[in-house]
Amino acid sequence: MSTGQSPFHDLSVDHVRICVTDLDATTAEFVDGYGLTVADVLEDPGAQRTAVLVREDIRLLLSLPLAEDHPSAVYTRLHGDGVCDIALGTADAEGAFAEAVRRGARPLAEPHRHDDGVITASVGGFGDVAHTFVRRPAPAGPPEPRTRTGVRGTGLRQVDHFAVCVEAGDLAGTVEFYERVMDFRMIFEEKIVVGAQSMNSQVVQSRSGLVTLTVIEPDTSREPGQIDAFVKNHGGAGVQHVAFTSGDIVHSVTAMRAGGVGFLDTPDAYYSRLPERLALSRYSPAELGKLDILADEDHAGQLFQIFTRSTHPRRTLFFEVIERAGATTFGSGNIKALYEAVEAEGV
Repeated sequence: MSTGQSPFHDLSVDHVRICVTDLDATTAEFVDGYGLTVADVLEDPGAQRTAVLVREDIRLLLSLPLAEDHPSAVYTRLHGDGVCDIALGTADAEGAFAEAVRRGARPLAEPHRHDDGVITASVGGFGDVAHTFVRRPAPAGPPEPRTRTGVRGTGLRQVDHFAVCVEAGDLAGTVEFYERVMDFRMIFEEKIVVGAQSMNSQVVQSRSGLVTLTVIEPDTSREPGQIDAFVKNHGGAGVQHVAFTSGDIVHSVTAMRAGGVGFLDTPDAYYSRLPERLALSRYSPAELGKLDILADEDHAGQLFQIFTRSTHPRRTLFFEVIERAGATTFGSGNIKALYEAVEAEGV
């Protein structure tokens, strides 16, 4: 029964599906390095096999195609391993699907009630990435702990945001799609200039504040950069990285490094210049420098972040760990600071 409320008012990140070409290796990477645990392995014979990995409020579905014509097989042929579905939790999956399609979204899968009572329905998003609306039945009792005993603690909690790269000229249309179709709102925009390169960015967020997309397009009036490279190597628009939150980034990065995760290096000059940029609310330049963690601040507070070194053959997917100490933006000041530090060291 309709309550008159938008079916998009309560959207959350239910799960992130990553299409993969080596299920065992990718599963091991997330278990050993990120501290996730395998909650289930699902198989649709002749179609795809999926490992369900969880930790706290993070749920990743790693899907291996078993048939050449399966959508996940088509995705990996075009793009390699990558995020193929950002699934959105809602109390009304059927209503969300119907309204999204009415507003112009491309239908991919009609509403379906599964044996466990879960209702799903899918529409197209940016590029070849889908959005599956998911309604889960209310639990009969207290929810089971999402972090299993025996799993090495990395302190990762939930998905903070997705960084989405689109082709030049597609930024405005992508943002308009999410505003018009799913009631997202644009909360932040900026032009980032790094040396001879430039990119335009707008951030859209669901009404609930629980789903955030940072959409980035290259500025083709300047020299090609990392966004141009992503679009070329990925074969169009897609998710460049997924950011996971942490309450203690020093602990998280230390644990993840011990599990084999590689992170991007940061030149020493960045940390020698750090006290000139901001007075740290926690940690010291030495603590951050030891682990290559970056720091930034905005009008609301500070944030600490680090990016993993991509293990993707095309270098088109990586991850971020972010700790927010009040900050609500995304660390764009770090881009300029890193560039200046690299220049200072002559790297």
